[in-house]
Amino acid sequence: MPFVFEDKILRHSKKKMLTIKGVVYTLTVLIVFRAEQLVDACSCAPVHPQQAFCNADIVIRAKVVGMKEVDTGNDVYGNPIKRIEYDVKQIKMFKGPDQDIETIFTAPVSAVCGVTLDTNGKMEYLISGKAETAGKMHVTLCDYITPWESMSATQKKSLTQRYQMGCECKIVRCPSLPCAITAPEECLWTDLMMEKQVYGSQANEYACVKRGDGSCSWYRGVAPPKKEFLDIEDP
Repeated sequence: MPFVFEDKILRHSKKKMLTIKGVVYTLTVLIVFRAEQLVDACSCAPVHPQQAFCNADIVIRAKVVGMKEVDTGNDVYGNPIKRIEYDVKQIKMFKGPDQDIETIFTAPVSAVCGVTLDTNGKMEYLISGKAETAGKMHVTLCDYITPWESMSATQKKSLTQRYQMGCECKIVRCPSLPCAITAPEECLWTDLMMEKQVYGSQANEYACVKRGDGSCSWYRGVAPPKKEFLDIEDP
């Protein structure tokens, strides 16, 4: 009788261990799967349009007239690397080389920062990104890309001069209140905290401009800053 009892205990213990192992295995799979999701996800901090302009190699106004998926080589495992190739018709270049941009590359899915653009040839975009070979550029979700008609008159005007005037300045996003600049060449971007939206009045109507004393300050208006503003000593 004691042997039967001990045998039952032993079998129960084995079942319990198997159950625990199964739970641990399931949790491990879930953790690995979640980790892969996090690695694959595309995450970009908001960027003021001026900062995006200054960071980019190329900034153009263009229409997208075609799209196809292309192979651009192989990875270290021999698998083909896919990219989306957009054919574009450039309307105007605000920053970049003398040659028109005819092709834009991006990743095939948004999880790896790929950009989806309307290819009917009717919508005009402002597109910023990195230069590739002649006539080509590469864009990601972290670049500033927006329909042209959604931009304010100030933003459109700033593309031709004012944003470039502020490329030696640094626009610092306010993550929480209180916040402050840490250097005179900084402009504090507070749209999210003050207006509860990423692209508020500072993004739509202001540019961070360098002044005569080396400091930087927000300037509002369509017209270029007057000499009095640039020469002022106090920020």
